[in-house]
This record gives sequence, structure tokens and C-alpha cells, in this order.
Amino acid sequence: MPSQHMLPKGKRGKTVKPEYRTQRTLAQEREAQRQAEGLPTENGPDQAISGAFGAGATTVDLHGTEWEPATGPRARGSGLVTSGPSAHRHPPEQEQKTLRRYPARVAPQQQPQIRPREVPARKSLPAAAGVLRFLVEPAAAGLRLDAYLARALPEISRARAVLLIDSGQVKMDDRPVRAKQRLKGGEWIQIEGEAHPAPLHADPEDIPLEIVYEDQDLAVVNKAAGMMVHAGSGAAEHNRGTLVNALLHHFGAGEGLSQVGGQLRPGIVHRLDKQTSGLLVVAKNDATHRQLAEMFAGRRIRKTYLALVHGEVKGEAGTIQLPISRDLVRRTRMTTRRAEGRSAVSHWRVLQRLSGDYGRFTLLEVRIETGRTHQIRVHLQALGHPVVGDALYGASRRIRRMPRAEGARRLAADAGDGEPEDLALERNFLHAAELEFVHPRSGKPLLLRAALPQELQGMLRRLDRREGAGE
Repeated sequence: MPSQHMLPKGKRGKTVKPEYRTQRTLAQEREAQRQAEGLPTENGPDQAISGAFGAGATTVDLHGTEWEPATGPRARGSGLVTSGPSAHRHPPEQEQKTLRRYPARVAPQQQPQIRPREVPARKSLPAAAGVLRFLVEPAAAGLRLDAYLARALPEISRARAVLLIDSGQVKMDDRPVRAKQRLKGGEWIQIEGEAHPAPLHADPEDIPLEIVYEDQDLAVVNKAAGMMVHAGSGAAEHNRGTLVNALLHHFGAGEGLSQVGGQLRPGIVHRLDKQTSGLLVVAKNDATHRQLAEMFAGRRIRKTYLALVHGEVKGEAGTIQLPISRDLVRRTRMTTRRAEGRSAVSHWRVLQRLSGDYGRFTLLEVRIETGRTHQIRVHLQALGHPVVGDALYGASRRIRRMPRAEGARRLAADAGDGEPEDLALERNFLHAAELEFVHPRSGKPLLLRAALPQELQGMLRRLDRREGAGE
């Protein structure tokens, strides 16, 4: 049936059903007459209805307007269609619904393989008066300058290339450059000075240091939270205030510490996270350093931590054995969701369950067999109970006080309860409490302990305080 929208705007309010029925009746009578006379019939009801409106390209509407009969992919024949699976939709339109609106995605194996640009490495560079000068290959067009230097000069890393560029030692066509600048090919690169800068080294600093045990071969210190064990290979101004700086001042910058770890990590055999406190063993000579490293690798050093986690942990003890690897999205985090991670094993048992105005918490003793980066933190997050204060792995930055009943609120006010509405811990509630191993030289067993810091003890007291109760 013709749509009212095919009529002029002024006549769209009037129905065309009576006229359509009349024309359809005439078409049916004409078809019956042709059959009675033995004449060939039209091609089905659609052509019959089309014949009723005329066989030409233009049909005169009963309202005196002209309109074109349905043509194109949605029309079947030269007229309108009202038969088929739906009286309100053309059958070809229904068939088109099964077609893809967008082209199908090419299978990965069918996608063209994009080969990386082949930038030849330069084995030897002509140097004149400490200056390296060479021409950029056309194949390097589109590459960042720092990425190109790392490929063209195998003796330097990309980080070293950035340091050289930022210090103004690299010029392109005798002009200063930036690390992210894109190459076009054909430029002249000029590098002044050594292509591989000398490594940074730590300097002694007079920083208070708590030493739990010390002899001629090793020392065990109680590291405070907020102190990095050692700095990285970045700018020199960031290489201050670390445990290494304090060790150099206390034991001497000469032969007082082992040099196996290099000038940035003298004496450091293992590490603790910046916001984790507790025991850490330090080697005073290279022989002890290597023996301790073998003991850590062979899991012959027992490390025990105290951790307070959110929520009430089910059960009294358990073992978490999940591989740990770098998070592909947030590079500062580790994750247990990648199968190709390194094996990690953590054993835990419940020491205390806390319940008070700020919710429920569980104090755990955690013993680790392996020493992966952030192992305890990421394992406890996988258990569903992040470490208190560890915002990187899902803990809230502030612990809010739970709503109280009116009666308990009045009792607290009468008792002079001055507890804040929320608590904040500026560090992780994670402490390396025990370190047990056999001395590498004397064979004497050592069991060393470090008490829980005062700020963590105070947090325990606050979180375990019941509604309306005093100290």
C-alpha cells in the first residue's frame, strides 16, 4: 500500500486506503477476465497491482499528485510490494538485515606483516676530537631520534641516548634537537663526548641508621619506611637520601661494602619496597655477597613479614602460589594474571582479627619463599585483601569511620571520644619482622627480629577499638 509520506505535505492527513482497495479490486477483476479469455496472466500479484497503477514509469495519484513507483534494491518489480514475510517491510529489506553493516575484519594471519625498519648498527664510528658524525639512513625516516640512536649505536641504550640529547651533546645538522624529534632521513648527526657516559655513583650521607647485627662480613639493618634502598641510573639529584647513602657514611666509601652490585648498589644483596620497613642484610665483602646471593636463590634464608589487610580473611592459614609479572598497562604495578610470570610462593597465617569503628581487618604473618617485586602486596590483593595503605594495589587512601547508632554516638560524646572520622596511613602496613639464616662464614644460625614501628602499633590500637569503648 502506498505510504502517506509519498503524498504532498498538505494531503498527508488523508488516508489512501479506500482508493487503494478500489484499484486492487479492479486489478483482480482484470486478472480474472484474462484467465477466462485464456490470455496469459501477469507475473503474480505484484505485477497485477503494478498494472492497476499503470505500466509506465509515472503513476498518477488519485489526489492529483505524481509519484514514482518503487524501484531500486528494495523494490521487487516495478510497483509496491505488500506481500511476503511482512506486510510492512519489503522482503529484500529483510534479506539485507542479515548482511554485515561493516566489512568483515581480516583474520590476523591474513593481515600483511609489517616488518620493522632495518637500521644498520654502526660497529665503528669515525671520531675526530671526541666528536662522532654520521649520516642518517633513508630507512630511518619516521623514527624518533632517541629510538634511532639506540638502534644505530649498540653500545648505548635508549635511556643513555635521552641523557645525551637532554645534556645538549647531540646535534642534528648543527642544530639542537629533542629526543622525540622525528627523522626524515639524510640528516647529519653529531655527538660530542663519550657515547656511553660514566655510570652514576652514590655519595655518603649522614643519615641515621639502625643496625640490628654487625660483624666483619655482614650487617643487618632495620630500614625505615619512606627510604629507598638505592637509586636508579637517572639524574644525580635523585640519587640522595637512600639506604646506600647512609651505608656509605656508616661503613665507609672504600672497602667497607661489597662491590658486586656496582657503584650504585654497594653491599645490597636484596631489597625492600620504599614504603616497607624492616630487616635487610648487607654484605661487607664480595665473597659474602656471592654466598648470600646463592642462599637467597636457594631459598635458604627465611623472611617473615607482618601485614595488616582489609577485611576478614577466611581460614587461619594458607599458601598463595601465583606467578608474578609486570602489568602491561600500568608499568609500576605487578600482576598475577599473566601465565608467563615468574613463580612466587607466599605462606600466611592469621595472628589477630580486628573489628571496630573503622570496619574489619586481619593481621597476618607472611613468610615468602621467593623474593619477587611487590610479591606480598600483589599476592594479598589476589586473595581479595589488599594491604592497608597500599593504594597502588586497591587499598583506600583513607579509612572512613562506620556510621554509629544514635545511642552509641551519645555514649562516645559523653566519654570524650576524639577519634577522627577517617584515618590515613602514609605508608604500607608491611614490615619485615624476622630474618633467619646461617652465617655464610661461621655456619652459626642467626635469628634476627625487628619490632613493629610505633606508627603501625598506633594504627592497630585505633582499628581494634570497639564502639563506645575507651583505650
